[in-house]
Amino acid sequence: MRRAFFALFAAILAVFALSGAETPKSAFDKPTLEAYLRHLFVLPAQLTVTVNDPKPSPFTGFKEVRVRISQGAQFQDVTLYVSNDGKQIVQGNIYDVGNNPFKPELDKLKTQYAPALGTSGAPVVIVLFSDLECPHCKVEAEMLRKNLIQTYPTQVRLYFKDFPIASLHPWARAAAAAGRCVFAQSNDAFWGYHDWIYAHQESLTPQNLKDQVLGWAKEQKNVDSVKLAACIDGKSTDAEVEAELAQGQELNVNGTPTMFINGRRIPQGIEWANLKNIIDQEIEYQKTAKNAGDDCGCEVKLNVPGLETPKPVTAPSLRKK
Repeated sequence: MRRAFFALFAAILAVFALSGAETPKSAFDKPTLEAYLRHLFVLPAQLTVTVNDPKPSPFTGFKEVRVRISQGAQFQDVTLYVSNDGKQIVQGNIYDVGNNPFKPELDKLKTQYAPALGTSGAPVVIVLFSDLECPHCKVEAEMLRKNLIQTYPTQVRLYFKDFPIASLHPWARAAAAAGRCVFAQSNDAFWGYHDWIYAHQESLTPQNLKDQVLGWAKEQKNVDSVKLAACIDGKSTDAEVEAELAQGQELNVNGTPTMFINGRRIPQGIEWANLKNIIDQEIEYQKTAKNAGDDCGCEVKLNVPGLETPKPVTAPSLRKK
């Protein structure tokens, strides 16, 4: 009897061991997915792979899983769609033909209180994430300033977003904060600062940046250098720069310059001829689509007969339809 009991117990253990060995692997198991992706993408050990928790996706029968591959401050996000049983993975984009193909980006782009050029209400909006110390950003900035508004005086609106990469550029973040201080005084003054700092990029250092900026400000008619110095010393705009960085990270910006043209991502520098081609096509497309562009319909008004119409309390924002 005792021998029969032990035989039965051993058989039960064997069944459990066998069932455990045959349990299929699931992409919802984070170590399993990480190992699979390291093999799939040939990722070296020095890269960190962070698998986020699954969340609902617009793809029926699948969950969305975002994976971040990083090394120090540099990163790349990969969006995967995992079947509900954890057996299959799909990498790619899902488009809804009833909406703008770049609606997810449009929903995340915030243009309120950002320096702007061009006509409010333009059918094409360019949102540029840039670093004031980045040499490639300087080339793109000069190209845009030379061509954009001259070619499209009423059809394009450009917004500038700070995305300083401090790990590569030691004075970029301080320059971004100072630029926001200038912008607090005047939008036009910001663009003067923008042009000046790119023109003098090679001569600026973390040690001389503040003195150089205040020296520039003293020669500007539309900048109060005393207020600017107080703003810089008080770090009054640090939170604004941090917010810009957070927005860029939410949009998976991982390098500069990165441009969004009505939501379309351009993740590197672009030549004027190619940019012009995209803008021309977008202008034509928006004549009928009307699902992107700059929108002034963000006013909070109380129209009372006999009183002057109140001014808008917010800046123009991207249209999101």
